[in-house]
Amino acid sequence: MGKWRLMKEGWMSLITAAMITVTACGQAGDQTVAPVATDQPAQTTTVSNEATSQTETRVVNDGFGEVEIPTNPKRISALYREDYLVALGVTPIVQYYNPMWGKQDYLKLDVPLFDVTGNIEALLVSEPDIIIAAGEVDAAQYELYSKVAPTFRIPDDVLPDSRKTLTLIAELLGLSDKAEQVLADYDARIVDVKTKLNAAIGDEKLVVLRMNVVDKSINIFGIHNTFVGQLLYEDLGLKAPGFAEAMTEGNIVLSKEVVPELDADHIIILPSNGTWDEESNAKALEEMKTDPLWKNVPAFKNGHVYPVERSYWQAGAITANGLKMDDLLRLLTPGSK
Repeated sequence: MGKWRLMKEGWMSLITAAMITVTACGQAGDQTVAPVATDQPAQTTTVSNEATSQTETRVVNDGFGEVEIPTNPKRISALYREDYLVALGVTPIVQYYNPMWGKQDYLKLDVPLFDVTGNIEALLVSEPDIIIAAGEVDAAQYELYSKVAPTFRIPDDVLPDSRKTLTLIAELLGLSDKAEQVLADYDARIVDVKTKLNAAIGDEKLVVLRMNVVDKSINIFGIHNTFVGQLLYEDLGLKAPGFAEAMTEGNIVLSKEVVPELDADHIIILPSNGTWDEESNAKALEEMKTDPLWKNVPAFKNGHVYPVERSYWQAGAITANGLKMDDLLRLLTPGSK
């Protein structure tokens, strides 16, 4: 793998000068790039590094084509997909950070932050064996990451499915057996939570909203939303309001004309930035609750509006989904665990 161990005299100046700008995480899940099939068999080869030692590699297909990766990578960067590493018992070498949004605080990682809006030097010095990226990484960024280490871009047809994503990442890391156990436990938890939620709220309708703290507009998450669609509406069998069920987009700004017709019995709401403890966010939520436009929505009328922590509700991975299930039990089935 020596070709990725760049000499500072050569690549450092180029990489340090290059600026990587990525879209906000709240939008990343809805981007699409034509995927490349991933069902082709991997090829294993052996190459020599500068120290003339032998390192096993294999060729796999990712979202941009073929890429040669280490057979057993140890130093892993999985930008904004660190959740899957945590679920597999792996500590990433850096954590995704965007100053406009922050990081996934719920993971409680004690590792250096990699600012994806800055230069790539921080990633270079961390010396990753492999970089795992996704839809927010375009072709130019992918090429730049690939100068640091072998880079695998998860195909877009895999990303909406947390099980497929975990299975794919585990396969890249040689942890397929671990993934099987994680998913077995995950699915068992879903069965239990689904039973409790069905007993508590039956066919009552639930939807997730996001308050955009800059202009106070409201986004509604539909049944195809990357962050909540699979867990809430497929796995747990919760019912969505008609408008959310009819949406083809992952999330859209909710027009004021639609609000009076929003037949939601329960509303999960998160801020686009910060926490509900912040004065500006808390004030905006109170204003929303007293707004005549919202007062007749069943969830507001009956006090079934639930402010939640944003970082794991804006992630669709295994660890995040476990925390969402904790919230749903706490909020909808008091006394359940």
